[in-house]
Amino acid sequence: MSFFERKSIKQVLQEEPINETVTVRGWVRTVRMSKNVSFIELNDGSTLKNIQIVISADNDKQFDNLNKILTGAALVVEGKIVESMAKGQAIEIVPDEIEIIGEALPEYPLQKKRHSFEFLREIAHLRPRTNTFDVINRFRSKLAWGVHDFFRAHDFYYVHTPIISNNDAEGAGEVFHVSIFSPYEMQTRQVPADDFFGLPTVLAVTGQLEAESLALGLGNVYTFGPTFRAENSNTARHLSEFWMIEPEMAFADLDDDITVIEAFVRELCRFALEECQEEMDFFNQWIAKGRIELIQQIVDSKFERITYSEGIDVLAKANRKFEIEPIWGMDLKTEHERYLAEEYFNGPVFVTDYPFDLKAFYMTANDDGKTVAAVDLLVPGVGEIVGGSQREHRHDVLLESMKRKDIPCDVLKWYLDLRKETTTPHAGFGLGFERMLMYLSGMQNIRDIIPFPRSPKNCSF
Repeated sequence: MSFFERKSIKQVLQEEPINETVTVRGWVRTVRMSKNVSFIELNDGSTLKNIQIVISADNDKQFDNLNKILTGAALVVEGKIVESMAKGQAIEIVPDEIEIIGEALPEYPLQKKRHSFEFLREIAHLRPRTNTFDVINRFRSKLAWGVHDFFRAHDFYYVHTPIISNNDAEGAGEVFHVSIFSPYEMQTRQVPADDFFGLPTVLAVTGQLEAESLALGLGNVYTFGPTFRAENSNTARHLSEFWMIEPEMAFADLDDDITVIEAFVRELCRFALEECQEEMDFFNQWIAKGRIELIQQIVDSKFERITYSEGIDVLAKANRKFEIEPIWGMDLKTEHERYLAEEYFNGPVFVTDYPFDLKAFYMTANDDGKTVAAVDLLVPGVGEIVGGSQREHRHDVLLESMKRKDIPCDVLKWYLDLRKETTTPHAGFGLGFERMLMYLSGMQNIRDIIPFPRSPKNCSF
């Protein structure tokens, strides 16, 4: 259904209304002018496929603007749909009228059919007009609907948590500070008393803590929005601004958490394969050969389960040499995670019960006094893709955990108070949306899976 009377190029290609007159709008992807016939490939963003406009020498005289039609120009074309004799397309348009809505300059930067991703990051405002980013942006939109469809089908409420916060939740300290003062003014004024909020504020690194509060009133909730990290990292897996999916479930333990994680990841993989076929075919052909097979494996696989301690034992006995020797108490490295998922289990695996010192303060302490009820999901090709835990609901235990990890109790008094006021066991997890998009598509750099990447020294667009 469309609000507009005009049809999209996708609709025209699907309906193939032979001998009908249609009007299409779009941007010129390629243009070839010759003595006998001219071809214009037009795309409006509704599909990866272009529609071809064919102008023969017999009727090109009626168009006095053909020499102004360059790659990148925006056109309105009215004409008759005819069967195409060209390979790979069923129909084409013989135009009656061509109107140039927006002229392109000769130096329009997208002249070639293929450009490097590095080059396209420098012109992020134009890369949606390329095939790859045309596909990526539609894929991102569709998968976002898949996220909402999953949670709506399972009676989760979509909630909005603050983007401006007075805590960093993880205690890592790598945050963006929010202030109305310039850095110079912050040195010469009484801050934060004179600042807008009257206390130190940051861009939120997570919506989890506030989502817990909402879950303890609504039951099952999820937040899906932007989060921010001031980590000075230029790797292909890190962004300063990214989107997180964070469900929180009241009356839930670690087993419940694992059940939902498995169902959610399996459903997103199924959704990509069945509801995003054009996009997945593109990724499979042009980005990562065998990607469809890999994602289908996740849909069909049994999700295994192992404790962190058992995982360390498996790694220690592995008949291979790791760059970093696996020792109990260390954080698992990507090479360890991928060995477990790709070689030992040959499929997705949950790793549970990590050492206390490796995880955040809010995770439930296990009875052994050494580990917490945490879980990471490892998948072939990437390693860790989801992290979650049962949240500590016992006031005294949480307070002690915060003290051991130097978390300021005064700032999170409200969070502690939740544990006094008829709290319940509850659990949740976080999935980075861009990380999931990378995994499904096979794209290798996270800057290429978000429209306008924000990273160190990069905030130009």
